[in-house]
Amino acid sequence: MNINEKRDKLISLRKIIEQKKGQRDKTQSLLNDCKIQVCILKKERSNSIQAQEIIQKVAQETQQQLEWHISDIVTLALKSVFHNPYAFQTEFNLKRGKTECKMYFKRNGHKINPIDEAGGGVVDVAAFALRIAIWSLAKPKWRNTLVLDEPFKNINDKTRRIHKKIAKTVKMLSQKLNLQFIVITMIEELNEIADRAYEFKLKNGKTKVRKIKGGYKVNLPMRKL
Repeated sequence: MNINEKRDKLISLRKIIEQKKGQRDKTQSLLNDCKIQVCILKKERSNSIQAQEIIQKVAQETQQQLEWHISDIVTLALKSVFHNPYAFQTEFNLKRGKTECKMYFKRNGHKINPIDEAGGGVVDVAAFALRIAIWSLAKPKWRNTLVLDEPFKNINDKTRRIHKKIAKTVKMLSQKLNLQFIVITMIEELNEIADRAYEFKLKNGKTKVRKIKGGYKVNLPMRKL
């Protein structure tokens, strides 16, 4: 190999070395960027864990307050109507990333399924009280009017004492919470405590409306349904 060939070879090797140096510097720069990014991600992960712990704590406290609020209102309604009533309780559980609320009755330390093991009348009163509890929790508040269609249809008491207690409870809640109830019912006791009551009669496919208490005079002709 002559001198010129050696010189060309050397120049070629220097170019390769310079290219490798450039690649090394670029790789080092990328490595430094990655290290910085890893540090940022570690910090974000730490902050995320702390935030998640705070959110979980707040969620648990909120759920606990909801449990107390809902359970207290429903249990109070049951106590005001029934002798030796069930206590109503709720449980919030996290399943598959979603919060589920389980509701049950409790008596003498035993959990009872409301649908399968408690009477329909008890469930009616609990469902009515649940509506009140949900309304009271809403922010902003809904309009202070609840429309109910036969909310106590499963109450069966020949002495009518439970019906009277229910009517008294509805009246008390209406006055205490400034909440208006519009109720479709066949329970006479509810008519007695109502500010206004109207009677609907169906005859030969036609409905007649008649005022039976308070409000404006209503005596509409029969109309086809």
